[in-house]
Amino acid sequence: MNDTSPAARLQQLFEGHRLTPTQRRIAHCMVRRAADVPFLSSVELAELAGVSQPSVTRFAVALGFDGYPALRRRLREVVPAEPAQDGREFTEYQQAVHAEIENLRHLAELLADPGPVERAARLLAASRPLPVLGLRAASSQARGFSYFAAKVHPDVRLLDEGGSMLADRIDAARRAGATALLCFALPRHPREVVEALAYARQTGLTVVTVADSAFAPVAAHSDVLIPAAVGTGLAFDTACAPMLLGRVLLEAMCDGLPDAQARLEEFDVRAAERGLFAD
Repeated sequence: MNDTSPAARLQQLFEGHRLTPTQRRIAHCMVRRAADVPFLSSVELAELAGVSQPSVTRFAVALGFDGYPALRRRLREVVPAEPAQDGREFTEYQQAVHAEIENLRHLAELLADPGPVERAARLLAASRPLPVLGLRAASSQARGFSYFAAKVHPDVRLLDEGGSMLADRIDAARRAGATALLCFALPRHPREVVEALAYARQTGLTVVTVADSAFAPVAAHSDVLIPAAVGTGLAFDTACAPMLLGRVLLEAMCDGLPDAQARLEEFDVRAAERGLFAD
């Protein structure tokens, strides 16, 4: 067995198969619950994914198995149970932290091939202006990215509010010369985001998406999608990996922005003159 994370091993199991939207929903659920899914019945998995039990059976057949029992046996090989270190039992809060550490390990493995990030960064660096979209749970990711990106990119436009004006703001960015749009898409995925990405591509924008899974609903409307899993162990999802991936994209973008260092130095000088920071 290789050293990739359970979520990564599950995702590899699904790659190369043409899945229906319902089947992608099941796959997405399984990736999010990678540690638990080998021990779930088809009924339990169906309830978690919000689909019917026959849909789970059809999903197993689509992957080439005789039925769900055969798929579950394979899952137990792909994602074996891992005992706690030194026999210790972790608290609920510790488990949530360990799950995020696992998500970061998965991201590190993904970044062993820097090609997708570098391609995405070139597209984003070249877009003037650069619209950055993130609604609801993803709005903080979009806002954080935009805050730092504005220090090295000449024109970053944050799109963190939905409604009838969203398409107008996409149009305005396109008319101003934008060639690409960056989207942060996290569960639960607002229908409005999916529709906005479809519209952005219709206008001619290249869509780069940071999503929690390659099976997310936004995948069909993304030209470049880089997955970064979210933690699901607490009442509200945690998103350390998507945040870090955003910073990685920024780092790679600086290579495509020849005046990035000069902009940062200029900001430091002005911040010092204004006494902006206490330290």
